[in-house]
Amino acid sequence: MKLTVLIFSFFISLSAYSQNIDSLRMEVKNLKTEINAIDLRMSDANNQFTKGVLISAIGYSVTIAGGLMLGRENDQAGQVLLVAGGITGITGTAILMDSFNVLAGRRKKKRKRNEIKYGN
Repeated sequence: MKLTVLIFSFFISLSAYSQNIDSLRMEVKNLKTEINAIDLRMSDANNQFTKGVLISAIGYSVTIAGGLMLGRENDQAGQVLLVAGGITGITGTAILMDSFNVLAGRRKKKRKRNEIKYGN
């Protein structure tokens, strides 16, 4: 009788151990999937951040050049450079700031043309 109970308890514990191993494997698989998604978002955010920084730097450099040209013989060109550089710098800053939304996974989904047309 004691041997039967011992064998029965052994098989029950073996079954429980097997279920724990399966649940651990599933949890590891879920974690790997989540880590891959985070890596992808980090890569996308890094690319967008770099583009935003470069565009902003170019825009604000053009703005500075335009400001240096004001009050001299190229006053009209300076005014144009001020406006164009400001717009470019602000656009780059917006791209840069949006990269944080990409990193956090809060990026707005782009709507397809037919979704906008038919309101889907």
